[in-house]
Parts: sequence; C-alpha cells; structure tokens
Amino acid sequence: MASKRRPGESEKTEKKKKKKNCEETAELCSAIEDGQVTRAVKEAWSRRTHYSQGDLELDCHPFPHCVIRNFLASETFVENLQSELLELNFHEKSNDLYKFKQSDDLGKRTEPHIAGLRSALFGRFRSWLGDVLGVDLESTVDISCARYEYTDVLLCHDDELEGRRVAFILYLVPPWQSSDGGTLDLYSTDSNFQPQSIVKSLVPSLNTLVLFEVSPVSFHQVSEVLTEDKCRLSLSGWFHGPSLERPPRHIEAPIPRCPHLPRDETLLLEWVSPVYLDISYQEQIQEEFEDSSEIQLKDFLKEEKYLEVSEALRLTQIQWTKRGPPNKRCHEVASLDTLPQCVSACWELLRSEAFFLLLSNFTGLRLHYLCAADDDDESKDEEKEDVRGGEATGSSSESPSANTSREKGACQSESVFSATCVCVCVLTFVWSSELSTPVCCGELRRWSHGGYTLLHDAEAAQAEYALDLVLPFGCKDWQSEFGGFTCYVANEEDEELLTVYPEDNSLALVYRDKETLKFVKHVNHKSSSDSADSPACRTFYDFSFVYYE
Repeated sequence: MASKRRPGESEKTEKKKKKKNCEETAELCSAIEDGQVTRAVKEAWSRRTHYSQGDLELDCHPFPHCVIRNFLASETFVENLQSELLELNFHEKSNDLYKFKQSDDLGKRTEPHIAGLRSALFGRFRSWLGDVLGVDLESTVDISCARYEYTDVLLCHDDELEGRRVAFILYLVPPWQSSDGGTLDLYSTDSNFQPQSIVKSLVPSLNTLVLFEVSPVSFHQVSEVLTEDKCRLSLSGWFHGPSLERPPRHIEAPIPRCPHLPRDETLLLEWVSPVYLDISYQEQIQEEFEDSSEIQLKDFLKEEKYLEVSEALRLTQIQWTKRGPPNKRCHEVASLDTLPQCVSACWELLRSEAFFLLLSNFTGLRLHYLCAADDDDESKDEEKEDVRGGEATGSSSESPSANTSREKGACQSESVFSATCVCVCVLTFVWSSELSTPVCCGELRRWSHGGYTLLHDAEAAQAEYALDLVLPFGCKDWQSEFGGFTCYVANEEDEELLTVYPEDNSLALVYRDKETLKFVKHVNHKSSSDSADSPACRTFYDFSFVYYE
C-alpha cells in the first residue's frame, strides 16, 4: 500500500509524542475531586468558618488559610519531583526582608515532574480554587522553588502586589519539627491593619500544600531555620485575579524631633576623646566626610566613660520595650526615665548644643548657627580658626598626618575650648530668621537574636536629607555573620551602597539623601551563645540618632 506521508513525517510524529509524554501526570488528592467537599469548603470560606474533612482543613484565624495534606496522590511522584528540584540552579537572595536560595521561574521548565505539577496546579487545581472563592482566576503561571537552610528567613510581610489573589506553598521537606524553625507564622492585626503578634505557626510537612488569600491582613513570615543538617525545600507562587479592596495605608506617628539641649562645651571635655576636640583634626574629618558622606570615628568617647556606660547598660533597672510593628521593625528600646545616671548623661551629650556644633565641624552641615554658610567660602577658613576653634575634631584615618594631629589635639584642646566658650555665650541669640532650627530624634536600642528593621513604602515616601549617627556598646565579640549591621541602599534597588558594622566605641556618621534608605540586617541564630556556661544570646546596644539641618 502506498503511503501518503511525506519523508520524515513519521519521525516528527514520534518526536512530538515523546515530547508530550515526557510530562508526568500529577494526580491530586481525592478531596479536590469530591463535589461535596468542594461545596462545603466554598461555604466555609465565604462565611469565614472552620472546616475539616480528611486531609483538608480550612481555618479562618487570623485570616483564611487552607492546609491540604498528601496533596499529591503518588509518593513516587513526590520523590521524583524532589530530585528534579534539587538539581536546579539556585541563586542566593538576600536583602532587608529575606535570606534564602531561589530557583529561576519554573513556568517553562520541561522536567517531567515539574511540568506535570505545574499543569495540575494551574489547570485542575486552579479551577477548583476559583470555584471555592467564586473568582475567575487567571491562567498566569507564577511558581518557583526555594531552599531555606541554616539561618535563612523571610520576615513579616503581607504578599500584596497588584494581581496576586491567592498564595500557595507546597512543602517537600524531610521529617521536620517546630524546633527546626522554618515554620510559616501567621500574624494577628490591629484596627489599623498592622501586624501585631504570631498567633499560629504551621510546621512544614512533606507533600502538604498551604494556601491563603492575599489581603491587607495576610501578614506572615517564614521563621528562621535553626537546624544545620536539613533543607527546607518548597514550591511557592501565586494565583492571579482581581485584588481585594485595600483600605488606606496606615501612617504611623514619627519619633518626635527636638532641638538641642542647652549644654556647653564642658560636656564635650568630660566625655569626648581629646583628639576629636582638635581643630586641625576636625578639618581632616570634614574633608574626608565631604568626599564620601560617611565616616567612623574610633575610640570616640574617653575610655573610662565608655566602660562606665557599657557596664550600666547591662543593669536590670533599665526597662526595655519591643518596638514594632514587625513588618517594619523588631528591636528593643530603652525607657529614658529608667536610665542610670551615666547612660542618661551620654544621651544628653548626643542632644547637647555643644555636640550639634561638633557635628557641624565634623560634617560641614548646618547643625548649629556657628557653622559657616555654604555660600560664604571666602570667610570659611577664617571662621574655622576664630569661631569653630572650640570644637576640634578627629578622624578614623590612621595616616601619619592624622596621628600628628591627634597628639597635637590631646595637648591643646582644653585651651582652645576655653577661648570658644565666650563665642558660644555671646552668639546664643543671633539666629537668623531665614534659617531653620536644627533638630534630632534618637533611640537607645538593644539588639539580640531576632532583631531587625525593614524598608517600607512610607519610609521611602517620607525620606529626607539627614545625618545618621550610631554609637554602639557591648559588641566586642560581635561578628558580621551574626547580622545586626546597618545597610544603606538606593530606593527601589537591592544593591548595597554602604554597610556599617557595629564596633565598640566607634561613632558612625552617614549623610543620606532622599533616595537613600537604611535597614538593620536580621540578627540570626549564630549570635546565640555557644558556651554552656552562658546560655543567653549575645547582645549589644547602640545610641541611634538622626539629625536634620
């Protein structure tokens, strides 16, 4: 019999069959195919009530979420899916919000079991989910694989982004306990739709699917992985559809800003290392600061003062309060009226009029009326000698010239300040009506395991030109791998512009513009003490101030 097929057509047909057959079929649990269960879940979801049937459970506290155990019907399929995922290339992901490894998008991967699962999720399961929610979900495929290992974390967030309607996570983990960390923590919210506290934690379990509706209250986190010998492997993504209506975003009250305290230069003479009160050294610091907009001044306080404050910060009389909300920050702040006398005096130092002037000398910023105007270049050098002589400075540079200035400053600072005292008193009342009053705000913070700050939209919208100051205490044994360092980034970019690590008695000054934001990296489990004699976590403290011209 003569064939009507063209040469090679049979071979092409076989290739197409093989390509089609390379996708393994993912059979889902029976609950998805049970019409009675589907109707019950739909009613419970709409009424925000609890429902449980076999391997499926719907809970609406603190927000609607569904857990489906044994989601994939075949154990062999699950094992093969794990193998395919572990062979993918993973990329390190790290910023203010998270640290873990993630694959590329799996929307077009051709591995048999990955492709099969994708077809099942965005085919039959999408139809089932749309029916339950009463929403026409889009066919958009949004799925990737994540590996969380020791100290990896995803901090508090709500997942809200245009088009995201339902989030899902499929766990492919070894036997897992809550002590291993890596739980999916769900937060309650207050009347302003801000997260408050963790009210439920879901422990990862092999072949379990968790899904929840993305909403203004769907705040959750992946807690830090605490085990060193397990990998928390999961597939996650979103089903897309019309977003839920969102109320106006809550704007929290800012930390109050205050002008300087009326304290004269005797406070500087008492607290600050003499080298930083030398006029020529101050000039070197200002030149370096103007070049890079940042500087660290080592051994800034006199050693005896630094040790006194360090010891006092560990006293139990200080009341520490956790500051949130957790989608923005999580660290402890000291109550100022409970501070020991020496700590309170250090606080006053950083808010004093004399210190404002010293910062002006260090940076060239208008933080005091004695600071030279930017457009008064011709008289600037003269003002440094005649007016600013009382606020001599120091730098973190270790150049020979800097060392010479330090030696000179140690000998001359007191006499220089005596001459300046008259200037400060005489000029106290000569503020120009055209100049704004420099102000500052500050906190005394305690950092330990779990502490962090996050970038957020409100901070970006309200960004200002400002001078940041951080003065750490008690971080002698602190290592960079613990976290707790401050990162500066350009708005809407992950690239770090500057990282400031906590260092004992090292005053860090950073000037940032409206496009620069900062965060403190999550303090991870490595910071916990590994000594049997000292079970408590490592802790350090810092004075954190922001100054505005």
